[in-house]
Amino acid sequence: MTLSLAYIFKQQQLLVDEHYQLPQVESVASDLYIGTGDQVIARDLLDEEPIPEGLQLIPIRQLLQLWNIKQFEQASRAIQLLEWRRNHKFCSHCGQKTEVHTREYAMVCPACGYHQYPRVNPCVITVITRGQDEVLLAKSARNKNSEMYGLIAGFIEVGETLEDAVRRETLEEVGLKLKNIQYLASQPWPFPSNLMIAFKAEYASGDIELQVDEISEAAFFKFDQLPEIPFKGSIAHAMIMHVIQGTVVADDTQAWL
Repeated sequence: MTLSLAYIFKQQQLLVDEHYQLPQVESVASDLYIGTGDQVIARDLLDEEPIPEGLQLIPIRQLLQLWNIKQFEQASRAIQLLEWRRNHKFCSHCGQKTEVHTREYAMVCPACGYHQYPRVNPCVITVITRGQDEVLLAKSARNKNSEMYGLIAGFIEVGETLEDAVRRETLEEVGLKLKNIQYLASQPWPFPSNLMIAFKAEYASGDIELQVDEISEAAFFKFDQLPEIPFKGSIAHAMIMHVIQGTVVADDTQAWL
């Protein structure tokens, strides 16, 4: 019997052992293969299925702080592919029930032949500095019970460049204009299926005016007087550390560990 390394999800939680390692299981026909050959699979844990002895469900956000970049990115790939498969069971053109392509990540309509491929939602996230020792941090209006401050972020609109999205989101959410926009890095963010594209920029002009349905508080903070910030492992944390401590933020480093 050949066993495969398995990413088994229940919503945003992943099944792991006491050492936060993945289980090895016998594959079934409904599994989604995400590795070379049949060695790595992904599947959903159904509501009526019991949790196997010796395993536990851990939120994927928590694992981001425990795993290295490669492990998290593969988990991100797995959960996003499962989400895509669940959301494309029917053809968006004619409504026919779709079938899984035998060789590609595609849900195929047997009636009209339309192929539905996985989609990634690109988002910009920006760390904004003022002078030599201040960084802009904002608190989301949606997280009313949290004291965490993060960075300005938002989805890219149709026909918009990445830099235009950085300018627009900042102007809309906090009323500020920017200069010296520079790309930093990117990170897959499976909540549910985003690609965070990181930039840094400098304050140019304007006074803070909040978009109250998005931002509840925002201010420039001194580097040595920061409030609660995003957890280590997130790209937002790496970006803040980059401007404060000069650490690198790049795909080929271990900066998010």
